[in-house]
Order: sequence, then C-alpha cells, then structure tokens
Amino acid sequence: MVCKPTKELVITIFSQKHLRSDWYIDCDGQEFQKFLTVMVKEMKKMGVRLDIVRNQEAVIAINSYADLLNAMKISSLQDGHSNQCIGHIIGKSPHLDILEDISTALRRVAFAPETIAPSSEFRKICHNCGCGC
Repeated sequence: MVCKPTKELVITIFSQKHLRSDWYIDCDGQEFQKFLTVMVKEMKKMGVRLDIVRNQEAVIAINSYADLLNAMKISSLQDGHSNQCIGHIIGKSPHLDILEDISTALRRVAFAPETIAPSSEFRKICHNCGCGC
C-alpha cells in the first residue's frame, strides 16, 4: 500500500572534487543510483515525495568524511529546513557509511524535523560548503 505523498523533500547533490581516495563516492555510479531509487520508493510508501537535484555549479572539495556529508543537502520547506547539510542534520556519523547517513538524514527530516537544530544554532560541523552551520 502506497500513501499519498503529504510531504516533499529535496536532496541536492553537489559536484565533488575528491582530494583523498578514502572518502570517494561515485554519485553517478550504479550502487549510488540504486540506493537513490530505493530511497525514492521507500519514502513514497511512507507518504514522502523525494526529489533528487544535482548542482553542477558548486564544487565541494572532499578532504574528509565531514566534507562528504557537506556535499549533500536536504530541504523540507514545509518544516522550515532549507538546504541543510547531512552533517548538520545527523551530527557525528556513527559508522562513516554515507548511504546509511543519507538514509538517516532523510528519515529525520521527514519524520522528526523538530529534532534538527535550527540553522542559526552555533555548531562547528561544516568545513567548506558555505551553508553557515
């Protein structure tokens, strides 16, 4: 049974310049694309429409796992969350698994947006994305 979408989320994936091979993820690769397809279907079943947007103009330098988290942002305008980095949404990653962290962030924004600190809260998470969190 599929619920009628009641909430809309957007994940924006920025272009990446990988400075270290250990934090590389192929956002155009088969594994990542399959993950996104599964997430869209899962979220739809739970009443959430998930759109994926690519921002080719902004390039994030990836020199750490935190930078990788900063290269993807999630928005839920209905909840007042606009372009927040995954690192801002989930905080410290427990397993350094980007697919797990994206999934966690999407679910938190979709179903517990009140648990996400406002963008204006002073937190040192981001390194180079310019979002100000």
